[in-house]
Amino acid sequence: MVSPGSGTMEAVSIAPSELARPETEALTAPDVPWVTVVWNDPVNLMTYVSFVFREYFGYDRKKADKLMLQVHEEGRSAVSNGSREEMERDVAAMHGYGLWATMQQDR
Repeated sequence: MVSPGSGTMEAVSIAPSELARPETEALTAPDVPWVTVVWNDPVNLMTYVSFVFREYFGYDRKKADKLMLQVHEEGRSAVSNGSREEMERDVAAMHGYGLWATMQQDR
């Protein structure tokens, strides 16, 4: 390429229009669902935990009691699932009710 008014040639590199092989081999993982896990604690009554599940998640008494018993007997229960953002919201809500909760990918 000639610079205007200079009369000299400058080196120009031209990018290839297609790469024979991608330079990165990044894989896109499928959107794996997340779960909210409520943990057993020495503070909250079982009736209160069941109430929270009914109040916040809208579960009927049978499902809320089943999840509450799982928390009590097994030490934890996955109480909701969905996108990461939804589970972040649910964990924050459980903390607001005074329950111990975390989130993790559902693998």
